[in-house]
Amino acid sequence: MGVLLAVLSGFVIAAVAPWVHRGLGRHGGWVLAALPAALFIYFASFLPGLGEAEGGRFILEYDWIPSLGIQLSFLVDGLSLLFALLISGIGFFVVAYAGRYLEGHRDLGRFYVLILAFMASMLGLVLSSNLISLFVFWELTSITSYLLIGYNHEDAKARKSALQGLFVTVAGGLALLTGLIMMALVGGSYELHELLTSGDIFREHDWYMGILLLVLLGCFTKSAQYPFHFWLPNAMAAPTPVSAYLHSATMVKAGVYLMARLNPSLGGTEAWMLLLGLFGAVTMFVGVFLSLRSTGIKQLLAYSTVMALGTLTMLIGVGSETAMLAAMAFLLAHSLYKGALFLVAGILDHEAGCKDILQTGGLRRALPVTTAFAGLAALSLAGVLPALGFVAKELLFEAVLEAPALAGLLSILAVVSAMMVVAVAAIIGIRPWYGPRADTPKRPAHEAPPALLAGPVVLASLGLLFGLGAGWVDQGLISWAAAAVYGAPVSPYLSLWHGFNLPLLLSGVSLALGLLLYLNWERFRRFTGFMEVANRYGPEAAYEKSMSGMVWLSGWQTRVLQNGYLRYYLLTILVSTVGLVMVTLFTRTDVNIDLDLSGILVHEAFIVAVLLMAALVSVTTRSRLGAVASLGAVGFCVALIYVLFSAADVGITQVLVETLTVIMLVLVLFRLPGFLGLTPMALRIRDALIALAVGTMMAVLKLAASTTQYADSISDYFIQESQPSGYGRNIVNVILVDFRALDTLGEIVVLALAAVGVYAMIKFRAEDRK
Repeated sequence: MGVLLAVLSGFVIAAVAPWVHRGLGRHGGWVLAALPAALFIYFASFLPGLGEAEGGRFILEYDWIPSLGIQLSFLVDGLSLLFALLISGIGFFVVAYAGRYLEGHRDLGRFYVLILAFMASMLGLVLSSNLISLFVFWELTSITSYLLIGYNHEDAKARKSALQGLFVTVAGGLALLTGLIMMALVGGSYELHELLTSGDIFREHDWYMGILLLVLLGCFTKSAQYPFHFWLPNAMAAPTPVSAYLHSATMVKAGVYLMARLNPSLGGTEAWMLLLGLFGAVTMFVGVFLSLRSTGIKQLLAYSTVMALGTLTMLIGVGSETAMLAAMAFLLAHSLYKGALFLVAGILDHEAGCKDILQTGGLRRALPVTTAFAGLAALSLAGVLPALGFVAKELLFEAVLEAPALAGLLSILAVVSAMMVVAVAAIIGIRPWYGPRADTPKRPAHEAPPALLAGPVVLASLGLLFGLGAGWVDQGLISWAAAAVYGAPVSPYLSLWHGFNLPLLLSGVSLALGLLLYLNWERFRRFTGFMEVANRYGPEAAYEKSMSGMVWLSGWQTRVLQNGYLRYYLLTILVSTVGLVMVTLFTRTDVNIDLDLSGILVHEAFIVAVLLMAALVSVTTRSRLGAVASLGAVGFCVALIYVLFSAADVGITQVLVETLTVIMLVLVLFRLPGFLGLTPMALRIRDALIALAVGTMMAVLKLAASTTQYADSISDYFIQESQPSGYGRNIVNVILVDFRALDTLGEIVVLALAAVGVYAMIKFRAEDRK
């Protein structure tokens, strides 16, 4: 039960988090952070046994909905373990950080609830082996992230950004659900650990392209791949702890995780490589380009995250052993430096009031510790020796140079993007801390407390230590994660030094050009000012127009179809029903209507003639009382027909119902005002035609049904069981009070309610309201 309890513990502690906050105040963050710390230790305990486990993985299964074949099954291997360690480890620093960063905020207790539920949802997602439970956790991350992005719900921008992220990711989630169900149908199982070993069953199936497109649509929207990248920078309306967690270890990495997880089943095809390779490379370039165009500190970091997500997608698409090692090394490096840099951005805001990079400068004396570790994290972002980011960047270049297709294009985009990443790293690692002292909004700026510094110090330091010990990290975790993605064992390859080679040369070139670009940053921004105009026609503009179109369509639909008039609702329902039924009846069935009138007797024909005349009078008379009397005549004629065809009890019931109905209608009519005017002739003709169409449809259906039988009649059953089971010789009565007792009770209740309503209307007087 360990993994199940580990996942559910986040939801349990989230439920009591407000009381912990209320009782412990500023120390509540550290106490609640003990949960992710404990989870990190628990997941780390799997590492020693991972190499000895069968297939390099552990499968843990718990019944959830056995009748539907749905289990809470968990898959613990190198990939899920890497994500679980990042989610819980960075979660510890984020929760502790939030306790001090949001100190005094009236909704801090609510924040703890959401962030812990968010953590638990993400853990459930990366550990789930059942496709249904995986999708449940997938959607839970969307819902909890929506609430976190809109945490400052009184801010219109926060609400809009939260809705934007929700709409984009949930729309992709619906496509993903369809793709996962199709996978289960093709693979014959809803268990991931079984589907991952299904061989070429997916790649050779006719549904492969449909499954691939649906799954990738869900992954692309979640991980902000172009053209769905715009929602992620807008999510920076969330508090900084949310941004740090969202970008380093959770939400946006979910799509990358699922693509990596499904690579053994869906990867290895030309379509997979082209879609992931091209979209990933374009996202990588667009993300870092827009990052250089930004001046908001969080927005600059957010666009660089888009770049990282594109890089990971591209590497998964390349699909080689080197690419998988590069992807997992880059994933780890990015999580460490991006978590540290976002927390540093929070310190700049909290201690100096700086949200824009242009507001900063010369802060190294006021924030010396923050300066040092911000620089260390920026070195890993830039890919400078000896940080882990350098190791990942070298592997990235090696992987794209060896790509089985599009090697030239991917290599060019990778080098250009790496150059611009160096400039972004210099902007965040140099500009706020050195140069002339800026007049910051908060004065005097001062160093942050330990709760705010702990995250940047540890995460940035790990980025350096893991670079120095790249071989140890590779053998201990990265190679296991890469093997899970690759679908076969991989040889440890990470090293701080691979000698003088082409990837090292490209790394040096990107570093030099990136520093040159940083020195000309302002000129670059002026030169690319045309992007402000281009953005009016980009993906975000298309999203805004689609939302406006949806609002317009909803307004039109409401005016036309939901206008508040019952008669129009009835007309719409009746016309739609006639159209659908008649088209289906004559195009998809063999209609056989046998209309034999030879056996009708004179008195039967007379009753039918009276019925028809009464119906005609009821719809043409201008007297309400005459209409009610005519309807009563219709009902009594029906009762006579029942009697003539040996259904005396039904006939008696019909007489009683008609009598009561006529009396109630007469009583109601005395309370209604007179007619103000009659409906125009054109509308009456329209209504008459619709009424004839509905009547014709019912007649045709009845005649067709009387000559069509798809199953044995149930009459024999009622005849045989009436006496032994219902203890009655009147079969109709037994059916009503025994076999259909609940239905009959419902009819009695409806009739009673109608009678109560009529009685209330009769007794009601306008003067009673005074």
